[in-house]
Order: sequence, then structure tokens, then C-alpha cells
Amino acid sequence: MNDVPPAIDVRGLTKRYGGRAVVDDLSLRLARGRICGFLGPNGSGKTTTIRMLCGLLTPDAGEGTCLGLPIGTKDAKGTHATALRRQVGYMTQRFGLYEDLSIRENLDFLGRLYELPDRRAAVDRTLARLGLATRQKQLAGQLSGGWKQRLALAACLMHSPKLLLLDEPTAGVDPKARRDFWDQIHELAAEGITVLVSTHYMDEAERCHELAYIAYGKLLARGSERSIVEGAGLTVWALRVRDGAGGAGGADGAGGGGERLATLVPALKAAPGVLSVAAFGSALHVAGRDAAAVEAAVAPLAGRPDLELARVHANLEDVFISLIGQAQDNFAGSAAA
Repeated sequence: MNDVPPAIDVRGLTKRYGGRAVVDDLSLRLARGRICGFLGPNGSGKTTTIRMLCGLLTPDAGEGTCLGLPIGTKDAKGTHATALRRQVGYMTQRFGLYEDLSIRENLDFLGRLYELPDRRAAVDRTLARLGLATRQKQLAGQLSGGWKQRLALAACLMHSPKLLLLDEPTAGVDPKARRDFWDQIHELAAEGITVLVSTHYMDEAERCHELAYIAYGKLLARGSERSIVEGAGLTVWALRVRDGAGGAGGADGAGGGGERLATLVPALKAAPGVLSVAAFGSALHVAGRDAAAVEAAVAPLAGRPDLELARVHANLEDVFISLIGQAQDNFAGSAAA
């Protein structure tokens, strides 16, 4: 197993638009059969990276391979990019299939594009695999968000790819559809399919084998959830309004309690050593790497009878909010993804 080359192995990947680096010297290595969560704020370079990995965009700099095929090379016939696209399933942020065709018609059309042998059998297998057989005659435009998502995943899988690149695939779908989707992703990974999936949901990030966090084109963190949280070295204090002290709105973060905590945010953010201040439900998390400095920032609040103050373990969201707070926005105003 150790001799099996990684599914993704790229170094120094760079893409510029208008002189601005949308992806800046990014390196990423992902073993086969693993699920990697690709996280970062909007405009951080996730979509651009994914498009370079599947051969839709040519990097301006960098080298490496995807499924053993070189990326970024401009062979005369485009054979590298063509071969790569035949082994990759790419699910875009927006639903990209024909809404005036039925589920079966969409899959049959894609089967023609991929020149699949025994296309009808391939469509039947895909319909059964994704639980779409009973709806196969329904127009794609009439599907709910969750069923559109399932159809889009079916379209990615029908040519038996070795790598799935999923760009915010669960945006706008209900919690049950998200859970069902992730159950399917783990089943695919167990079959040996590699998955790189971008997401903004922390509960989804926690279901990945490993994570990569990108901001303003630069990779800021890489590893398992545990290693990223431990490696961040954050000290986090949680502030809450005591029960019964929330005023008319109660202490649940709405009304008086939430308003009371909100008034503390500007001063806490300005305190030396504080990297982030963020609301988590009814609590306010104050985080930084210098334990003494963060403790000093919250110490004046310790004696207030209306507040509860406690040190808590950092979570992924604490880490990522702190990372984005430290990152330098070197292409502000750019509309590129």
C-alpha cells in the first residue's frame, strides 16, 4: 500500500488574475481513498484550485500530478487534461444539468459524452446506486435541492471516476439530505475513491479524514482535525450571561443577553494578544496564542456578577476564525474564486 502513489500531489500551484495571486504557491498531497475537507472563506481560491486539479484551468506556476497525470502541461493535443477529466468527477457549486430533461435523460446524455460502453446498463446502475430509479422520469427542474444534489453526484459517478472534486456540494440543502450525502461519500471512500470536498460547515469538516484550510490564496493549515486544533496552540475563554441576568431577552444569546455580550466585543478585539472574538450560541469565545495575554484581556470581566467566565477547549471554528483574522488580504476587491 505504501507504494501506491497519491491521488493528488502538487507543489507551488499558482494562478493569477489581473496581476493578483488567487492561488499562491499552494502545495497539497492526498492519499487515495481519503476524504479531504477543503475549507476557507469565500474568495479564498478553493474553486480555482479545484479547477486546476481537474484540468479545466492551467496554473501559471507549479507542478505535480493528479491521479498520476501531470497537471499544467500543455501537450499539443491536450491528452493529459482529457485523460484526467475521464477519471475525475467534478461537482460544481451550482446545479449544472439540464432542467428540462428527466433524470434518466440527463444521465444518458452524459453517458454519450463519456462514450460509455453499454450506456443503458451504466445509467441503470447509477440510478439504483443513488436511489434515483423511482424518480428517473421526473424533470430535473422539478427536483428539490436535496434530490438535485443526488442527481449531480450520480452524474459525477457514472463514468467510475477515481477522484471526486466536490465544490460546496451541500450548500442550500436540508440537514437530512446533508447527512445522507455524507454517508454516501464515506461509502465511496471505503471503495477506494478519493474525495476533495470544499465546505463551510464545521460538522462536515469533522467528518473528513483530513483538512486543508486556505485563505487569500495561501494554504494556512493542513492535517487532521485533532492535529490542526492542537497545532494552533490557542487559549480560549468563553463568556456567558448568567442565568437570570439576561434582561428581557433572557440569557440565551437573544435579546438582553446577546446585546450585553455584543457590547464587550470591540474592547476584547482590541486587547493585546487576542486573535479572535466570536459568538458561539449563547457564548462569546475569546481566543489567542498568548495564554497570559488572553487571560489578561478577560480578567476585568471575571468579577462581574452578571457574567460567567470559563476556559474551554478550542474547536475547529475557533482555529479557523483566528487563522482568517491573521491572514493578509492581498487581493481585496477581487471577484475571483
